[in-house]
Amino acid sequence: MKNLESTMAGTVFTVNVAVGEEVEAGQVVMVLESMKMEIPVEADTSGKVSEIKAQVGDFVNEGDVLVTFE
Repeated sequence: MKNLESTMAGTVFTVNVAVGEEVEAGQVVMVLESMKMEIPVEADTSGKVSEIKAQVGDFVNEGDVLVTFE
């Protein structure tokens, strides 16, 4: 299992993947909004999404787990 963590505090603006989906390294899996800016969150590894820990509208802090990959 590999976790994708937030690199900053913000609100989840979009979730671009679903559980069970295969993703490639560099693919945008989520977009955060902070101070009216949209910040894409990219997968740092290829893999299958096993769990999505944050949903649209959730506030996340730096270091929070956003997505878990198998």
